[in-house]
Amino acid sequence: MNTTTNTDHWQPHARALADIATHPGSRWYPVVAAVPRHHFVPAWWERDGAGWRLHHGPLADAYADRSLVTRVGPAHADHSGPDAGAPVGRPTSSSTQPSLLLSMYQHAQLADGLDIADVGTGSGYGTALLATRYGERHVTTIDVDSYLVDTAASRLAAIGLQPAAETVDATGQLPGSYDRLVSTVSVRWIPPSWLAALRPTGRFVTTIHGTWIVLTAWKNPDGEVRGRVARDWAGFMAT
Repeated sequence: MNTTTNTDHWQPHARALADIATHPGSRWYPVVAAVPRHHFVPAWWERDGAGWRLHHGPLADAYADRSLVTRVGPAHADHSGPDAGAPVGRPTSSSTQPSLLLSMYQHAQLADGLDIADVGTGSGYGTALLATRYGERHVTTIDVDSYLVDTAASRLAAIGLQPAAETVDATGQLPGSYDRLVSTVSVRWIPPSWLAALRPTGRFVTTIHGTWIVLTAWKNPDGEVRGRVARDWAGFMAT
């Protein structure tokens, strides 16, 4: 993977993030250490009292093990400059906390050779982790927002990754069938399209809106789907 970007000396920060989000014995360690998070999140919003302030760094801040809010209401940080007014509203997109991403991937029981649906493209950083670890041809990332999908696809291509990227409403028909589905958005109910797109012996993981519940489910060879609440908790923005 070509990880050249316009900002030098990011690798020590990525390794420091890998030390926090995982451990040297994990297969995820070299992946987190190799993906330039700042490339996917060049700017983000941070709380400033009761409002929001645009944030561009320092570089180490992009590698903190926390979620970075990239859009508030309709205002994406990519489109905001120093003279732009502070946005009003709630967060509507973010780059998920890296250790939380790895936790969701663990619940999904990912493995080499499996086709993975990444539901909720966001910044594209999670997609980059998946494509680096499991290969770009095994990853499809989807989001309802065409700007997020197009921008993520462009930033992924700039570091040599070209997974499939589709603008799709995740509660509607999905653009393929998959062995694993990882949702980093919360849902009010499990979309029937997920069950239809999941292959026999496939598995998905998601969170339930309005709760901290992490739900996993297997699809048996006969098509029956059985779910289980994980011994863990997480929260994501709702579809």
